[in-house]
Amino acid sequence: MRYELFISLRQIRARRFQTILSVGAIALAVMILTVSQALMVGFTDELYDTTVDKLPHVLVSPKEGEDYIYLYRTLVDDISKIEGVSTVSPFLTGEASFRFKTNSLNAELKGVLPKQENNISGIEADMVEGDFRELEYSRNTIIIGSRLADKLEVNLGDSVDVSFPNASPLSLRVVGIFHTGSPLDESLTYTSLDTAQEFYDVADVINGLSVRLEDFNRDREVAAEIEKTGYNARGWTETNPEILRTIAIESTSNTVVLGLIVVIASFGVVSTLNLAVIGATRQIGMLRAMGATVSSIRTIFLLQSGILGLLGALIGTLTGVVVALAIGQYEIPGASSELYGGLTTIPVIVRAQDILFIIIAVFLLNLIAGIYPAQQAAKLDPVKAISSR
Repeated sequence: MRYELFISLRQIRARRFQTILSVGAIALAVMILTVSQALMVGFTDELYDTTVDKLPHVLVSPKEGEDYIYLYRTLVDDISKIEGVSTVSPFLTGEASFRFKTNSLNAELKGVLPKQENNISGIEADMVEGDFRELEYSRNTIIIGSRLADKLEVNLGDSVDVSFPNASPLSLRVVGIFHTGSPLDESLTYTSLDTAQEFYDVADVINGLSVRLEDFNRDREVAAEIEKTGYNARGWTETNPEILRTIAIESTSNTVVLGLIVVIASFGVVSTLNLAVIGATRQIGMLRAMGATVSSIRTIFLLQSGILGLLGALIGTLTGVVVALAIGQYEIPGASSELYGGLTTIPVIVRAQDILFIIIAVFLLNLIAGIYPAQQAAKLDPVKAISSR
């Protein structure tokens, strides 16, 4: 063992109380950082699951000046051949008025091919009553959201009257009710593509295509490829920029606040080392008189700073992981669960790369923080240091 490391460890052991305070301050800051990062990653992942994962990654709309996409089957085949595209789902959507007994509400009526649509939105997982795939087998049927069903006071098997200006009125039987925990539960309904075409009195046409990608981060790249066909295409980052904005704002504010906490904790190490320099002035002078170089004195105090930072980081991350996992086990009460979109537990994700990054960052930050007291110790005049009391 090099003598610089030996002396550093001895100094740390000799000042037990100051060591415990310094390591504790860093550990507390790192624990908060670890828990916050796990919560941030968990909520971001949940946000993607409940929004991006249920959204079309790319939306294709008619050419400029046209209301519909004609010969859409050829377009579906062409888009399906683009690398990274996993599903293409044609749809015909528009506004409609829904009436049941004395209740009447407006909502979106979306005609789809059930299998393809489920691959886009995963709507089958949100069904609370009935079967989404029944739209394939039964004519004049409809799937509605839970809040719309409550407001219309309809149950499974009831028939609702659907009408709209310039549309052909229909009576559609409710074969399913879905619940997503989002505003879609009141504003969206599904029917088969054939039924929608009959209702809006149009031929074999659609007014949009939903595209799902293997990697949703390639949405703009694929949209640009689709636009070469002459149709308009927009990725989810263009149609829903508020999702990215929300994540960016939360991530930035979280990073700034927690970074400041760690910096403040690191100043505790600086304070401890400054006191150590003052308390060990004579010892430093004796070491210099025995032949220790300026570089060695500097190394001794830098090692102390690094060891304190590393101990604090390791203890803090270990404690933080335990606390984060405990928080992840907390079950959200039923009423609050509804309020937060059906969450049953607090989403927490602990990633190994985050833990490693935190440990390295805190260690390096404390090394940097230790430069000033180490430099002050190295600058001491050996004669004056020995004679000091």
